[in-house]
Amino acid sequence: MSHQIYVCYKGGLTTESTHLKSGKVIHTDAPTDNHGKGASHSPTDLVCSALASCMLTVMGIYAQRENIDIDGTEAHVTKIMANAPRRISEIKIYMHIPENKVDLLTDKHKEILKRTAETCPVALSLHPEIKQILVFNF
Repeated sequence: MSHQIYVCYKGGLTTESTHLKSGKVIHTDAPTDNHGKGASHSPTDLVCSALASCMLTVMGIYAQRENIDIDGTEAHVTKIMANAPRRISEIKIYMHIPENKVDLLTDKHKEILKRTAETCPVALSLHPEIKQILVFNF
């Protein structure tokens, strides 16, 4: 079996995750409202970041294929937590495509970019009880 990521608990409610192919490292810390220091992304922050990153990546694949420029597009992410059990209940993502690039997109491009983001692999992998709200600045 080939492993792609190595994660080690470092103590003090922190972890270190290493992407084995690149050697890149991500640290996590428990959030301040759950006994941590909030010194790094929490594991649930990474889930929300993964969703936004996946959306942007598949949008980028579509944009490359269609020869349109969405470079500089930003995702502003808000995570809502529920209690009993503690879990992510809602992820709100506001996609901001630079104005000078939005003006060059056709209605068809906008619709496909939105649908592409909504059906990215991470979005489809999350539990259906996690509400995903996606807003574009079109």
